[in-house]
Amino acid sequence: MIALIDYDSGNLRSVQKALLKAGGDARLARRPEEMAAARAVVLPGVGAFDDCLNAMRKQELRGAIQEFIRSGRPFLGICVGYQALFERSEEFNSRAPGLDIFGGKVVRFPEQTGLKIPQIGWNRIDILRPDCPLYRGIDSGSYVYFVHSFFPEPLDRSIIATETTYGRTFASSVWRDNVFATQFHPEKSQSVGLQLLQNFVRLAA
Repeated sequence: MIALIDYDSGNLRSVQKALLKAGGDARLARRPEEMAAARAVVLPGVGAFDDCLNAMRKQELRGAIQEFIRSGRPFLGICVGYQALFERSEEFNSRAPGLDIFGGKVVRFPEQTGLKIPQIGWNRIDILRPDCPLYRGIDSGSYVYFVHSFFPEPLDRSIIATETTYGRTFASSVWRDNVFATQFHPEKSQSVGLQLLQNFVRLAA
């Protein structure tokens, strides 16, 4: 079973449907006990960093997620669920602490002529870590779907699995041990996203 964290995020059903299509038994989890027996966890996200972290704290999920990650079982963060893995965010003078799994902060795209913020649409990923299990069967240069104004800046660049350029080059996904996270939305990225989710489901088997 793959636990899909439900903290009233807006894209839960699309992520659940994509995981089911990828062959996973994805079930919603709102409480720590509902994810305790999971073979893997997915943390999706739409909206603001503080809203995400505060909702997880109120549902007592913050510590449970940290404990799950320490267990060594596969974990996937998507969009704000990716950003939540870092120490803090600059979004709206954010005050909520992140999950602190990775060192670094979440920053906004710089204002510049011709750059539309948020980035909404398809963009390419350049794979820096071809050994990353999520990218088996996926070519560097493949296109995936983004919706975001902010992105993390990892202090440890060795965790960066892919980079993408939109005004500037940023870490579009990371990987360390059992933790994977993407700024893009696999559930909206058609065949490339489905392949990525199938790879994750295999890790949870």
